[in-house]
Order: sequence, then structure tokens, then C-alpha cells
Amino acid sequence: MRGWLLGVLALAWIAGGAGAAAAAELRADMRRATPSGPGEAIGTVTIADSPAGALVKPDLKGLPPGPHGFHVHEHGSCQPTTANNQPVPAGAASGHFDPQSTSKHTGPHGEGHLGDLPVLQVAADGSATASLTAPRITDVASLRGKAVVIHQGGDNYSDQPAPLGGGGARIACGALE
Repeated sequence: MRGWLLGVLALAWIAGGAGAAAAAELRADMRRATPSGPGEAIGTVTIADSPAGALVKPDLKGLPPGPHGFHVHEHGSCQPTTANNQPVPAGAASGHFDPQSTSKHTGPHGEGHLGDLPVLQVAADGSATASLTAPRITDVASLRGKAVVIHQGGDNYSDQPAPLGGGGARIACGALE
């Protein structure tokens, strides 16, 4: 009887926690992207697994009001790089996360870059706190070591008339840990 009870308790322990896969949650401490490197802290972005896909929870302040392109980028570095002899703030984050090599910018519901997130809406007071869902991201743990980048302008989820949705310059960046 005692052996049976210990077996049942061990199975319950395994099923209840030790052996069960825990939902992933990653956090990026967001900073302004400047030509000289990461600048002032502006808040955090948390990305967690959910049944509907990745749940993206921004807690940001000090941003320009309006819509902004919002993406997971390939590398978790927010250091600047140089292109055409000009500094590129957060250029070391590289391009949008695209593990399937689609080379398409089609938004969070399209079949392009997996790192395409919904547009980030910033309130008149410069804050962004509304949660967003990225339905195609079903394994948040795969984003560890990538960067979250906020762009200057909105995002039309197309490469026309401007590349990568027309979001333009990178204004904020944070590594997902």
C-alpha cells in the first residue's frame, strides 16, 4: 500500500510541476536607440506564451504619440552600427526575426517574418500599455536572445511603398531575456 501511495504521489508531482512544461515569459528592458548606443530607459516589454499566441505586454513611457512599427529582431544587441558612413541606432539587432527565411514583411497574421508584431499604439501622454497578441509566435522561448525594436513610424505590413512597412528609424530597443 505504501509503495502504491508513493508512486501515485510521484506521478502527481511530475504532472503538476516538475515534469510539466512551464509557459515561457521573456522580458526586454527597453532603452532609447541612439547613434552612440542604448540611451535612457523607457520601460519594459514582456512576451509570454498564451493559448492565442504570444501575449505582448508593453509598459512604456516617453515615446512619440501615434502608431509605431514593433518587431522582434534577429540579434539581442541594441548597439549601433554604421551603414553608408552613417550611424544606425540599434543596428546590431539586425533585421526582423525570420527563421523560415521568407524575406517578406506581411504582419503578425501573414506568412512572412515571424518577428512582425502588431503596431504599437502610443497614447498622447507618450505611454504604451495595451497588451497585443502575436498569433503566429507559439514558442516564446525561441525568442530568447533576440531584440524588441520600436520604429519611428507606423507599419503597413508591406514592403510597398516603403520597405519593411515604412516604420523607418529605430527609436527604442531591448534584448529579450
